[in-house]
Amino acid sequence: MNVLLIGGGGREHALAWKISQSPRLTKMFAIPGSPGIAEFAECVADISIDDNFAVVNFATEHAIDLVVVGPEAPLVNGLVDALNTAGIKAFGCTKDAAQIEGSKIFAKRLMKKYNIPTAEFEVFDDVDAAKNYIRSKGAPIVVKADGLAAGKGVIVAQTLDEALSAVDEMKTFGTAGNRIVVEEFMDGQEASVLALTDGETILPLKAAQDHKRALDGDKGLNTGGMGAYAPAPVVDENVAALVTEKILRPTIAALKAEGIVYRGCLYAGLMIRDGQPKVVEFNCRFGDPETQVVLPLLEGDLLDLMNSCATGTLADKKLSWSDQSAVCVILASGGYPKSYRKNLPIDGVTKAKSLGALIFHAGTKFANDELVTSGGRVLGVTVTAQNLREAVDKAYRCVDVIHFADMHFRRDIAARALN
Repeated sequence: MNVLLIGGGGREHALAWKISQSPRLTKMFAIPGSPGIAEFAECVADISIDDNFAVVNFATEHAIDLVVVGPEAPLVNGLVDALNTAGIKAFGCTKDAAQIEGSKIFAKRLMKKYNIPTAEFEVFDDVDAAKNYIRSKGAPIVVKADGLAAGKGVIVAQTLDEALSAVDEMKTFGTAGNRIVVEEFMDGQEASVLALTDGETILPLKAAQDHKRALDGDKGLNTGGMGAYAPAPVVDENVAALVTEKILRPTIAALKAEGIVYRGCLYAGLMIRDGQPKVVEFNCRFGDPETQVVLPLLEGDLLDLMNSCATGTLADKKLSWSDQSAVCVILASGGYPKSYRKNLPIDGVTKAKSLGALIFHAGTKFANDELVTSGGRVLGVTVTAQNLREAVDKAYRCVDVIHFADMHFRRDIAARALN
């Protein structure tokens, strides 16, 4: 199979790494790709992932058998619809289905209508009305931008003043913040469950736990994710069964009842308390950095599974897993998720690989034949080991040999599970 991978972040690097192991793969291209993805695919940097017409033309000209769409923006932008119209198979959901991430209001109203467990909420397009509602409810409380905000459009406000300021801050997310969701604060442990689906069959992957806040101890601003580990012990067999029965299956069925067939990866961000899961948010694609810890534990052919999702033939597939643990520590630019410097030379990647790390490139590029930083999240240092303690220790040994100016990372990835 000829495969075209859309995206160039750490998630897409992990997908490229796993897809490259498939005996069904003939050749892989990536738009735009990255220095890491270039090890597995021919990268095409002169086409925008937002240009559906150009992507479809490229796929047609290069006889692509399957397009794998990594990021949420092209899905929300209708890339899969454009590919399907041209007769090209794609792993990823349609524009209508992508509303489950592209509009938090759509997702919350869907969950309310079909009794899928989530936090109580109200929707506002008027700042004063939102603030009055917050005053009536008190804090802690959660304020969310309706649209896509690169994983940063959520503010968990611990005080009333923080919550009121959060309403004003929503406008910094552009059109994504024109409408906002204010919802009850849910306490408990967060976990992420990703599931492959062809619109009928659902295959949940191993649960992971992401670390959203920038600083140790879950302090600081929300980010796209500062690290993850899998499997997450908070999702035991009982919780996993509840997630499938009360959340994943009802959501796919709810979308179908609304006339939407969901194919691809459905990501359920969960809050778990006393063994009961509720939905924090849905995403319409693989998580980042959850993908970087889930895929190294998945045994078997990911490309074959993706093709089955695209063709509606997932029913006869089963998943097989390693019994190891995986940990990913994100190395970020100093200042992220706010302003940060770019083009800083990176050292130590080869040494970290020699120590057993998988290095997934999230924000890098080559400048004058030198690997340099080009994003907020720069590298994902991923390792597997026989147990979580060993994986954590090994990950930080690998982190310690990598250097770039202003490098920032959390030192407590997986601490909650270890404690």
